[in-house]
Amino acid sequence: MCQQHSGDPEPSASGTQIPHDDADISLEPFPWDAGVFDAHCHPTDTMASIASIPDMKARVLTVMSTRSQDQHLVSDVASRYGVKDSNITTSPRSSDEGRLVPSFGWHPWFAYQIYDDLSPNPTYDGTSSGKISHYDKVLSPPPSSKDVSFSECLPDPQPLSEFLQETRSRLEKHPLALVGEVGLDKAFRLPQNWTSAHEDQRDEGLTPGGREGRQLSPHRVQMSHQVAVLQAQLRLAGEMGRAVSVHGVQGHGVLYDTIAKLWKGHERVVLSRRDQRRIAEGAEDFSSSSEDEMEDEGPSNSTNTKLRKVNLGPGKQGPKPYPPRICLHSFSGPVEVVKQYLHPSVPAKVFFSFSVVINWATGGGDKAEEAIRAVPDDRILVESDLHTAGERMDEYLEEICRRICKIKGWGLREGVEQLGRNWREFIFGE
Repeated sequence: MCQQHSGDPEPSASGTQIPHDDADISLEPFPWDAGVFDAHCHPTDTMASIASIPDMKARVLTVMSTRSQDQHLVSDVASRYGVKDSNITTSPRSSDEGRLVPSFGWHPWFAYQIYDDLSPNPTYDGTSSGKISHYDKVLSPPPSSKDVSFSECLPDPQPLSEFLQETRSRLEKHPLALVGEVGLDKAFRLPQNWTSAHEDQRDEGLTPGGREGRQLSPHRVQMSHQVAVLQAQLRLAGEMGRAVSVHGVQGHGVLYDTIAKLWKGHERVVLSRRDQRRIAEGAEDFSSSSEDEMEDEGPSNSTNTKLRKVNLGPGKQGPKPYPPRICLHSFSGPVEVVKQYLHPSVPAKVFFSFSVVINWATGGGDKAEEAIRAVPDDRILVESDLHTAGERMDEYLEEICRRICKIKGWGLREGVEQLGRNWREFIFGE
């Protein structure tokens, strides 16, 4: 998530200028006609920019919600510009129709504003003293150990069950909507409370709830609380068969473990080609290759051919306790984590998206390139992660497409078309 929380004029969290590869940009005209799909962005953080969506070159934006102030905004914008069916993304672009897919979720930065009323021991009882107690339990260090007024100025916590019901209703209203942005973040610290000076300097054009230049406090959201809020949303996505967009910062291991707990008992059984031949009813000849060649065959760059597995678990029909498709947005983990999510036993289809704003602006370009090379061709997505729609969003989408095509060794049109197919698979499960 890269939005007004940093308080910087540039979209970069560090405030540094994003480098552009001007030599590459000038080589070949960009094939916008092939369809470019932003897998993760936040234009409702700047509502005045929404009017520019019909004039954008990008085909469809996947628009996240993150907190109480933007859930209804994303829903309202989707009612006007939303994709109504999967076929529209392959038809000629119109100005208004089918320009975005909404996503509804509670971001880990705001998880402290939720209390888990579904647990045996809820952290909030609806009283003023209960509010102080809640924030002492879900924030570290406990605010009252330093200044009880910090908690007093925070919003009254919302019950998790209420938010889940509201999200369910929005997902029902928007049948193609995702769950997102959700996730875990070990690095985030709450901003200090508003002062009169800050109030006077607020940008009225920004949707409330962000940092907007405030100094950071020492308080972080307890990881156990983030996990509870995340898992509840992932279960809802699984129940309703929706894809999810996941945020993960400085906690790739705990994020994987949190998601994997939900698919425990639903893993796919991985069999050798020899065992597949033994159990396949009526099989005669799977390949002209010898069995030794089949066992030793190296990996392909497509998950469709790389993963040889037989799913002996539950059938595909009906709700699951885990989402069917997952996007790890602005993925910043190492190659080893990529391999974890792509293990043949994982029952969910996991995608990895990348942005110039996050993956290159903070000096992580080399790490991102390693991950991009490791991600199969059919599991990679692009995103802007910007908080404003319009020309700048198009520029960053073009930049990340060009970068990925160069890293992957794809022709530009070939790569853009592949990225479009991947987005449709992630969103619609096609």
